[in-house]
Amino acid sequence: MYRIGVDLGGTNISVGVVNEDLKIVGRGVVRTNAPRPADQIFDDIAKAIEIAIDDAGIKKEEIVSVGVGTPGTVNKTNGYIEFANNLNFKQVPAKEMLELLLELPVYLDNDANCAALGEAVAGVGKGSKNFVAITLGTGVGSGIIIDGKIINGANYAAGEMGHMVICIDGEHCNCGRRGCWEQYASATALIRQTKDAMKHHQDSVMWKIVEDNIENTNGRTAFDAMRQGDAAGKEVVDRYVYYVAVGLVNIINALQPEFICLGGGIANEKETLLEPVRKHVFRERYSHYSSIQTEIVSAELGNDAGIIGAALLDN
Repeated sequence: MYRIGVDLGGTNISVGVVNEDLKIVGRGVVRTNAPRPADQIFDDIAKAIEIAIDDAGIKKEEIVSVGVGTPGTVNKTNGYIEFANNLNFKQVPAKEMLELLLELPVYLDNDANCAALGEAVAGVGKGSKNFVAITLGTGVGSGIIIDGKIINGANYAAGEMGHMVICIDGEHCNCGRRGCWEQYASATALIRQTKDAMKHHQDSVMWKIVEDNIENTNGRTAFDAMRQGDAAGKEVVDRYVYYVAVGLVNIINALQPEFICLGGGIANEKETLLEPVRKHVFRERYSHYSSIQTEIVSAELGNDAGIIGAALLDN
């Protein structure tokens, strides 16, 4: 038997047919074209599912359920997507609408939670029960697995680790607070930090890397400059690494997971990022004398994590 996993993104609807070995054996992708009415987007979910089933070479009767990972807040009691900003969804009865459309059981959760579940069960955390996934992208996304279950909280919006404050009265965040981790550890933050350093160091190699156009700055610029021996680039990277580590220490002290995995564009730096992060964490964690220490690792499944995690939803 097979399960369908749907990663409903602001740009694409990505669907996978997942077998009992947690492998994706068929895929379908269509454009989301958001914002537009929910029923139109759900019609395209159905189309993407049909494409994936055809790609897998199976029949719909072999599908036992459909799981959907969506941006925003999902009320798992009534199956509503209560709010998803980039889809312009407010109080959408998604479970009811999709079950009528697909004639299959449908389960929903936040997309970051699905990605965490996918990595915990089928990826780098395979076999673990306590697992946190962090995505260093435009913002800082996160999902928390405790005792093998997604942590949703009383209002189904738990796990927003990017919005814990690490700097009182710090950078303004779009959530309304100041000093959120997201404002220091996201790719967006790193780019801002890099540009600021470039303005103060006109002789930095970073200017050569961006061809004297500061708007070409990206999340790799400071890392690439550091690799060329540039002092300003190294300063940016060292500070950014410490910002990432501060948030991870908070997570470890609060939750004591077996693994924290880092994904997203910046995490593609792999050990260039992880090795110095681990040194800060080793020095500052509360659990110095614990027999089990949290492992900080790179995500393995990439975009497939959300599809596999969604397929695993069953409540």
